[in-house]
Amino acid sequence: MSQVRLSPYIRIAWDHTLHPPNKINRRALFDYELIYVKSGEMRVLIEDVEYRGVPGDIFLLKPRQHHSIEAMNDQPVRQPHLHFDLVYQSDSPTLKTSFLPVEAMSEQELRLFREDVTQELPNHFRLRHPLIFEKLLFDIIHEYESKHPYFETAATGLFLQLWAQLAREHLWSTHAAIATNWVQLERVKSYLNRHVDKDVTLDELASVANLSSSYLCRLFKKTFGVGPIRYHLIGRIEHAKKLIQFTDLPITEISELCGFLSIHSFSRAFRNAEGVPPTYYRNFPSRSEQ
Repeated sequence: MSQVRLSPYIRIAWDHTLHPPNKINRRALFDYELIYVKSGEMRVLIEDVEYRGVPGDIFLLKPRQHHSIEAMNDQPVRQPHLHFDLVYQSDSPTLKTSFLPVEAMSEQELRLFREDVTQELPNHFRLRHPLIFEKLLFDIIHEYESKHPYFETAATGLFLQLWAQLAREHLWSTHAAIATNWVQLERVKSYLNRHVDKDVTLDELASVANLSSSYLCRLFKKTFGVGPIRYHLIGRIEHAKKLIQFTDLPITEISELCGFLSIHSFSRAFRNAEGVPPTYYRNFPSRSEQ
């Protein structure tokens, strides 16, 4: 999923209460559904695995997964939910909600299933901070209910925040070391961001974090997607790009301001990162021309 560029389309945003004996019989969706248990309890069967949902729980139903839903204890369950595509497709605005199992679908319906790009995510979440998720969800629902100008754009922005929160919570829950060392990781990242004017070493960063260099490197990459040295190099190159484009400083001086020992090492690192030489950005339109 981390490799996928999200362009979500929200199909349904609904604050719904399921009253027994009503229930959702076995079916498979073409798209995704995200359900939040606000109150009550629910039994959710997903591909023959049974879950008990209590307030604060989240269920992610994925394309083609058979599932059924019913309230427990003969009490209603408030379950605000979203139906959505993670990647916009040409038929996203016209796709309907499925209430059939796969075996009852036509050939045409079978072609409507979205590709699942969330294999690493579970079907059931029990969050540490459900109120953050809850607020974002109800803000999305409010946008769709009020339909103010540009509500779809506003809702899409909120959804991306919600999805990031869900992914982070999953990362923290499955990698306890990240949550345990979060303060140290943020300290290292802040240190790197403040020192784009010099080279750094792993030993130096390990001292900042009070962790071993090998452990820090593994943990940093797991958390931020790249190792600390690579992260720092990207930051230095980004800083250099701004100086090249928006100042008249000589490129040799810029390379020194970004901590490179020579113009040659700077040019080589810049080209490896950007695919173009530093002078490419010097030829961009200046701010006065924009």
